Amino acid sequence: MRAKALSVITVATILLLAFPALSPSEQTTAGKRPMTFMDVIKMRYVGSTDVSRDGKWLLCTISETNWEKGKRFGDIYLVSTAAGEARQMTFTDDKNEQSPAWNPGGGLFGFLSDREEKRQLYLMRPDGGEARRVTDEKDGVDRFRWSPDGKHLAYSAGKPEKRQIWLMTPKGGEAVQLTKQETPIVWWDWSPDSKSIYFTSPEQVDEDDLKRKEKGFDVRIVNQPEPPEHLWVIDIDTKEEKRLTLGEEYTVSSVETSKDGRWIAFRGVSTDRYAGWMDSELYLLDLTSGKVTQLTDNKVSEGGFLFSPDSRWLAFSAGDEFTTYRTSKIYLLPVGGGEWRKLPIDLNYDTSVSFWSDDSQTIYSNTLMGVNYSLFAIAISGGKAKQITKEDAAVFVSKDEDSGRLIISYSDPTHPTDLYTSSWDKLGDPKGWTQLTRCNPEVEEMLLGEYETIRWKSTDGKTIEGLLVKPAGFQQGQRYPLIVQIHGGPASAYTNGFSGSYGTYVHIYAGNGYAVFQPNYRGSAGYGEKFRMEIAGDYFRQAFDDIMTGVDYLIKRGIADPDKLGMMGWSAGGQSIGFLYTPRPMSNLPGSFISRGNLTTIGMTM
Repeated sequence: MRAKALSVITVATILLLAFPALSPSEQTTAGKRPMTFMDVIKMRYVGSTDVSRDGKWLLCTISETNWEKGKRFGDIYLVSTAAGEARQMTFTDDKNEQSPAWNPGGGLFGFLSDREEKRQLYLMRPDGGEARRVTDEKDGVDRFRWSPDGKHLAYSAGKPEKRQIWLMTPKGGEAVQLTKQETPIVWWDWSPDSKSIYFTSPEQVDEDDLKRKEKGFDVRIVNQPEPPEHLWVIDIDTKEEKRLTLGEEYTVSSVETSKDGRWIAFRGVSTDRYAGWMDSELYLLDLTSGKVTQLTDNKVSEGGFLFSPDSRWLAFSAGDEFTTYRTSKIYLLPVGGGEWRKLPIDLNYDTSVSFWSDDSQTIYSNTLMGVNYSLFAIAISGGKAKQITKEDAAVFVSKDEDSGRLIISYSDPTHPTDLYTSSWDKLGDPKGWTQLTRCNPEVEEMLLGEYETIRWKSTDGKTIEGLLVKPAGFQQGQRYPLIVQIHGGPASAYTNGFSGSYGTYVHIYAGNGYAVFQPNYRGSAGYGEKFRMEIAGDYFRQAFDDIMTGVDYLIKRGIADPDKLGMMGWSAGGQSIGFLYTPRPMSNLPGSFISRGNLTTIGMTM
């Protein structure tokens, strides 16, 4: 069954008015109501987290929108990891509480807050009471860190162009300026033994650029050269500073220290004013000898890197054979010398280093496979991958390095993202998890669409996968107006997570009588290298075929009304719409766009 006409509109919300929706009586099921745009704006989200050393308590921030201020603000919550019971610790409707962190010695936690205008550092006891401000920095506090042994508290403060590090006791008190660099501190962190602090600082400061900023000069200078930033260390007792890296060819970033304190890995980003995002390489610094070794030379952007707990291995991710856009593999290097290993050997999906096992024998990777995110365990001996979680959901697992506590971020089509915890033996079964947060209980009272993972054949016989969100109160045999949503990237994908962010509004449409179709067309992530690379040289036409055969499939199934079709997309999805809307002869493309009929399109590009 085909439709016959074509129309175009350009405002997303008009889709709710373009076609007839369900009546109020049809919208309500068991007292539930459709989701609204305001519900999306009011969604609460978990922010930064920290687990106590004994693993018994979780600190986290939960933010929500203050409608009058037009901003999001967060408060701090304390959660029992055994019972999942949460207690709100701060109450500031129009202020931001950020970055809660436990003192490793216990009894206190710190956090940053702008409750007194400039962001300052506060300390608080977990058993309650008023938070105590321990800094009074004119330009506010940038960040803070407890020393690993819990005996010191360091923070950075000052204007960005003059920022330095300060030191105080773990209970607060008078702060002592630790660094006195002529240039600002950009990044810093403690050494594993708590005896020193590593930091990066630029070679010089562009005084003319500072003057322009002070005078409100807002013209952007394209490809403005920046002085290189290099790595230093300062002893907290002697205050002696030592420079660790040299050179004009790169800027030090993304610093990682091994647990035994002997090795530092870092990313060296090219200082060439015309360098691109791929112009960086990995380096290894031997702190015993001071020798810096360049590990890669490939003009490929490597992913996050992490030392093994026993400090013998450095693992990072990069495109297979260090080739851009190929499947991301994990590369493993013995830091004491030896050959690279490439892992996994049996998984054709993008993998990265999420965390290590305690015995340094396994790397865990949160991996996209089709429309689901799952956790895989990859053995460094043999390199085989084993799937741990198998849910129709977006599951991301992390491990707190100090306590060993597993924290799970979970979302599925009917449950917004919340945090859970689990023992290792129950990690593959959500029934054994303990829920730690319940950020949006009101969603349980809303009328949501029903997700279905669908598959169809494209014009070349290739099986394509995507998501169909059926209207609330869906009835078999009834046709519905269909909204096709095209994801950006294109190396991205629609997944079985909760749709509560700005841009797609899936449940709002479903609650108002629309079906929503989210195709993972050729070029999408999560389907292997060949699937992603098949768009090379023929991007828009292949996407056209994959998407439109999916629309035809839904028309054939009797779900989509061929006379009531809409389309919307963001970034690369918006560009695809421009291609899809352009009429073209049937001889040039199999399956003319016009044959799909009354297709309303919305394109958004960035």
